[in-house]
Amino acid sequence: MKVLVTGANGFIGKNLLVHLQEKGGFEVVPFTREHTEHDLAGLLDGVDWIVHLAGINRPQDSAEFATGNPGLTQALCRAVQGSGRQIPVIYSSSIQAEWDNKYGTSKREAEEALLALNEATGNPVYIYRLPNVFGKWARPNYNSAVATFCHNIARDLPVQINDPDAVINLVYIDDVVASFLKLLGGEPLEGPFVNVDPVYKITVGELANQLNRFKATRHNLITEPVGTGLVRALYSTYLSYLPPERFTYMVPQHGDERGVFVEMLKTPDAGQFSFFTAHPGVTRGGHYHHSKTEKFLVIKGKACFRFRHMLTGEFYELSTDGSRPEIVETVPGWTHDITNVGDDELVCMLWANEIFDRGNPDTFAYPVGTEA
Repeated sequence: MKVLVTGANGFIGKNLLVHLQEKGGFEVVPFTREHTEHDLAGLLDGVDWIVHLAGINRPQDSAEFATGNPGLTQALCRAVQGSGRQIPVIYSSSIQAEWDNKYGTSKREAEEALLALNEATGNPVYIYRLPNVFGKWARPNYNSAVATFCHNIARDLPVQINDPDAVINLVYIDDVVASFLKLLGGEPLEGPFVNVDPVYKITVGELANQLNRFKATRHNLITEPVGTGLVRALYSTYLSYLPPERFTYMVPQHGDERGVFVEMLKTPDAGQFSFFTAHPGVTRGGHYHHSKTEKFLVIKGKACFRFRHMLTGEFYELSTDGSRPEIVETVPGWTHDITNVGDDELVCMLWANEIFDRGNPDTFAYPVGTEA
């Protein structure tokens, strides 16, 4: 399938082109600032779809709104009509098309040109009145407050907030592109106006606070709930603005004659992850918990786990090693320890179901060898 993409070098265009390349089967014809509207007729040769992303939103001269938005769109419509074919058009408009400002008026006039093409020729058009779009590769100080805040916070630069209670509506770039791909893939969507879901709402102040919490994770090791929804999308976006020299960071390491212990990640409600090492012959543990539970995974070396029930004295012992992915769980009410029974260093991953609280550790020394 041959697709003409106007604004191919822009924020949305760059993301769309990467997705089209991943899917395969698409030949992209880019229309960029190097082209003029006079190039459109030739570029449309053999094109099956048009994704019209080009536009002006922050001109030096407000007169550019007219040429960059309705002007270019009208030229595109003339080129489509002149081709004698129907070429479906996806257009990235703005929710500001409903507003009474120069930018909104220019986007509305561009929509009207496309609607007129549809009415005159039946040419399919799909108009997206997008709110603020955010995600990787957006230009800071240009595309959105999210891009600017991510860029600045990732680099220890200040952010300017005029009204922390102002609410902004956001859509994530991956959701925008996914909707475009549905149309390009032949999935029927009712037009001419198409919505992208979900639309997120957040205040400017909370946006800045959330991004700062992401930044603080490297120091307190407590991750935000980054697996779903807006927080997931914002976290991915924030990380995309890290300069390469900040791709890594150090975490504290605690060592003694037994080996080392390193905490990697903590969660507000699902415990923490760490790892430890033990030299040959070293035993670690020798304690029990009332409520805390743990999962151990030996990834290098050989280990012997021993357990003793605190009431009955029942004893249990097992061995495992780094050659098989076997999880060993500690059970409340059983004291337990782990011994390196191999000739090499033991390396073991550890998950605990709660963050360690020095004031209430729920960890009580009681050697496994002690008889009940």
